[in-house]
Amino acid sequence: MTTTVTDTSISREERALASRTPRSLWSDAWRRLLRNKAAVAGMIYIGFLIVLAFVAPLVAPHNPVQIIPGNSLRQAAWISTPDRPDVTGTWEHPLGTDTIGRDVLSRLIYGVRTSLLVGFVPMILTTIIGSVVGLIAGYWGGAIDSSLMRFAEIVYSFPSFLLFIIVMAALKDTPIGRFWNGFLILFGALSLVLWVDIARLVRGQVLSLKEKEFTEAARAIGVSTPAILFRHLLPNTLGPIIISAAFIVPGAIITEAVLSYLGIGVRPSTELDALFPVSWGNMILDGKSTVVSQPWLLTAPAIAIATITMAFTFIGDGLRDALDPRETS
Repeated sequence: MTTTVTDTSISREERALASRTPRSLWSDAWRRLLRNKAAVAGMIYIGFLIVLAFVAPLVAPHNPVQIIPGNSLRQAAWISTPDRPDVTGTWEHPLGTDTIGRDVLSRLIYGVRTSLLVGFVPMILTTIIGSVVGLIAGYWGGAIDSSLMRFAEIVYSFPSFLLFIIVMAALKDTPIGRFWNGFLILFGALSLVLWVDIARLVRGQVLSLKEKEFTEAARAIGVSTPAILFRHLLPNTLGPIIISAAFIVPGAIITEAVLSYLGIGVRPSTELDALFPVSWGNMILDGKSTVVSQPWLLTAPAIAIATITMAFTFIGDGLRDALDPRETS
């Protein structure tokens, strides 16, 4: 009798498990990502910055390029200087003003747009270039693979930051360098170097996947090569690609800030209706000489750069853990 009850119990459990909808790899990865508190905090913070970038004209107290007469180097709102009423802090300018009277908080808010654009656009371009090169090299192999990988090694061996400086300095005053305040050559310089890592990663994945049964079956039934590459091989390499792409964003943001600090990055705009009037790197450059008289001109963008890079790093770490096939749910 006991045996019968046990068998019935087991069969019910098996039926319950069989009726349960199977979870996909991506749903399991999403569940693991949500369990990573640092990654979730990073996603919430980046989501907040994206919203802030869209609503910047509504929340910024002033136009970021507007020069307010008689307000040069005004202190933050909580700093009082009774002997210097012309620079004492007011809540009209919560973080004070810069050397020519522009509101620091407004410039900080609009700088979010520049940093997100500089982070995401090179990441998308780099991912596309690296993925295509890696797919071609890994799938065809032979002379094509050797040629592409030798070229990748040449690019990889050149000091990347030195290349950024050379490209930006050489093209800064040309028509292409002035186009769109220098964003175009910045995107090109970043994409010119950063694609190598993704290309080598995708190539390694494809070398393994092209020998799998599903690839052989697709070739056997006459599926075209582009379809095999982009409908069968590429989706199976998305995990490592997503992880690498997440780490590209903070690197691009820091690179732009350093180049702008050196004076060869994005050009600051003077147009009142500019979409991307300022970058945090430009603000750090402006605040370098006023760190004593107006510390928030330097401190505020430095903190902003640090927090956004930390957020993307947390997201990248979370994605690496979530998409690792050796992780258990």
